[in-house]
Amino acid sequence: MRLPQKTVLVIDDDPEVRAVLTSGLAAEGFVVNKAESREAAIKQLEQSTVDLITLDIGLGQDDGLQLAREIRTMINVPILIITGRAEPIDRVRGLEHGADDYVTKPFHIREVILRVRTLLDRYDDTRENQRSVPDAYTFDHAILDLRRRALRRLNGEVIDLTETEIKLLELFLRHPSRVLSRDEINTYLRGRDWSPLDRTLDGHVARLRRKLEPLSDEPHLIKSVRGVGYVFCG
Repeated sequence: MRLPQKTVLVIDDDPEVRAVLTSGLAAEGFVVNKAESREAAIKQLEQSTVDLITLDIGLGQDDGLQLAREIRTMINVPILIITGRAEPIDRVRGLEHGADDYVTKPFHIREVILRVRTLLDRYDDTRENQRSVPDAYTFDHAILDLRRRALRRLNGEVIDLTETEIKLLELFLRHPSRVLSRDEINTYLRGRDWSPLDRTLDGHVARLRRKLEPLSDEPHLIKSVRGVGYVFCG
């Protein structure tokens, strides 16, 4: 059975870069849509289904980082930043704004294709896990037993969690390495969208962090994605 083609949206204000990415991705069997600005990108997202986005940080007068954050609130797909900004802080800022991976220009098209396939596989694995939820998750130093609704360290010590904290941790463990927006998390926990004036969700995350990593000043398992939500890095 032939698998459906994946659609990639290439967002870049440089026509030569768009042409290279379009040619290389199309040769690998992807359907490629193109956008040269924020306005064109939003229009594409409203009109067609997209499986992955490549995004340049510099989009003329538009802010690519802000667009990444905006896209993340609209659609749950991998975002691969492709940009000429090669400083480490630029990579960090890209990931903080909701990107999943980062490639610098000049790039080799084979590397881009490899990153694209890796990100798509990661998201497909996450969706498959949603359809087949295990009885327990093991991560770093602990085991979450969903049948008993209990969290234990590998040495047997019980970590006391509320039911909300268990549900929150379960959500993170079902979506490792993927940025979850506050709307997604709040809908899962409470059945409604998150309100910017409601700090309850952030409080739940903060308390869960303290219980998972009581001796850590800097969280390593659950990291904030500024203006978007959180990502589980365990």
